[in-house]
Amino acid sequence: MSNSLFRKKSLANIIRDAKEGLADGHETDGGLHKVLKVKDLTAMGIAAVIGAGIFSTIGEASFHGGPGVSLLFVITAITCGFSALCYAEFASRVPVSGSAYTYSYVTFGELAAWVIGWALILEYAIGNIAVAISWSGYCNNLLAGIGLSLPGWLASNYDSASPELVAAAPHIAGIPIILNLPAFIVVVLITYLAYVGIRESKRSANFMVALKILVILFVIVVGFFYVNKENWSPFLPNGFSGVLKGVSAVFFAYIGFDAVSTTAEECSNPQRDLPRGMIYSLIICTVLYILISFVLTGMVPFSKLKVDDPLAFVFDQVHLPWVSYLISVSAVIATTSVLLVFQIGQPRIWMSMSRDGLLPKRFSKIHPRFKTPSFATIITGLIVGIPALFLNLTIVTDLTSIGTLFAFILVCGGVLLLPKEENTGEKRFRLPYINGQFIVPALILGLTLLFRQEIGQKLSFEGGWEVWKHNIPFFIFILVSIIVTVLSALRKLSLIPVLGMLSCFYLMTEIALKNWIVFSAWLAVGLTIYFGYSYTHSKLRRKA
Repeated sequence: MSNSLFRKKSLANIIRDAKEGLADGHETDGGLHKVLKVKDLTAMGIAAVIGAGIFSTIGEASFHGGPGVSLLFVITAITCGFSALCYAEFASRVPVSGSAYTYSYVTFGELAAWVIGWALILEYAIGNIAVAISWSGYCNNLLAGIGLSLPGWLASNYDSASPELVAAAPHIAGIPIILNLPAFIVVVLITYLAYVGIRESKRSANFMVALKILVILFVIVVGFFYVNKENWSPFLPNGFSGVLKGVSAVFFAYIGFDAVSTTAEECSNPQRDLPRGMIYSLIICTVLYILISFVLTGMVPFSKLKVDDPLAFVFDQVHLPWVSYLISVSAVIATTSVLLVFQIGQPRIWMSMSRDGLLPKRFSKIHPRFKTPSFATIITGLIVGIPALFLNLTIVTDLTSIGTLFAFILVCGGVLLLPKEENTGEKRFRLPYINGQFIVPALILGLTLLFRQEIGQKLSFEGGWEVWKHNIPFFIFILVSIIVTVLSALRKLSLIPVLGMLSCFYLMTEIALKNWIVFSAWLAVGLTIYFGYSYTHSKLRRKA
């Protein structure tokens, strides 16, 4: 049993089947439409990255880091860049839908593939619910700006409803009816768009991305006319530690470019275009984030930026309310495009898992006319739309991040396990090899010395169990860092994937312990399903 749990998919067979429009020999109703090109993939990456984060979390990060938060965007972009380069390597060698799930199946085997696939289900579902709820808030603000508004009980949820709102809501059998109707409606509309075809989704994503980039560029240009250079001094008002306080908020603004890799089978040339799309989108988003951070911290003192809507706030401060309204419009567009990309990505992961027999066959059914994973798309809409109608899950959005970071770690680690290939002259992205034998130990030693005081505090047992337990993820990180450093020195591991693994693992340690516990419980549920259904239905095992 242990050998079968780690049985891997053949890289050669995956490439052969992908060229035939199949996956592991599983017949579909004609396959998926191959219509996506570099500009479409770049737009999808921008759509996934520039979302609610640029309108909300950037304020919190600027409050802690001051003008120096621009450095944090560069650092975070480099960190995400390590993972993006590893994704690009996989995308060029394994041009099949499924993202980190498929990549893990190739390198780590079936059990690891199931675990990461199950983690991605959590990441996409909770992320989409949170985005839908966020969209509802922006939409309500937009309607209020033109004198329209929904009744409070139709634009809220049970978790955040005030006693006055509960009293004013209609009741059935004594139970108040409180619904977030806008969140549900947008999920239904986006699910329909994802259902009817990738061409329609592509055009919509391209349009929304072009519109929101124009708005953001307009905001940057107008904002620079109101910049007071004195607000940029001091550049690091709270030191570099103040900048690092915003690392989680800034990183969470970047996650999402991995959703681009789920569309591999709908690319006209995935081995060439997918890597370019992911890297281009990351570069464009980084430049926009840096410019926005300079505008924010230049228009008003950084100490005023701890607000939920920093972009709208700074323009209100300079008496330009019409720009604030334009920002509200852009926020609605931005969150809509994020929701679209993730609603496209989730069904394609389920489709890949179903093709391998790990989920029921219906999840891999391709619509004969629209050429989309129809059943999986509908189920995705229900799983996101119904909770968004009733719940407020923004308090657990860290679960989205922990699932994403987990995927990044496995992808970076998987690159180290990919078999070497001869350079045949074929034009595709290749991850540059940099020998980490001496660089990795030197970096780890240098960082240990630089942050020895902070590390010592975390490793101490002061404060008892209640304090110590929250450092358990950090202890695991220390152990993994030692192991990876030794392996790098002995086996001359490639530097980029090693740095990607370690940087993402460190960011995971910054997530609260309660989220680790919930994430572990989710994985336990997934393992129960795996051994109860997926293990016995696996196509790879039946072939053996």
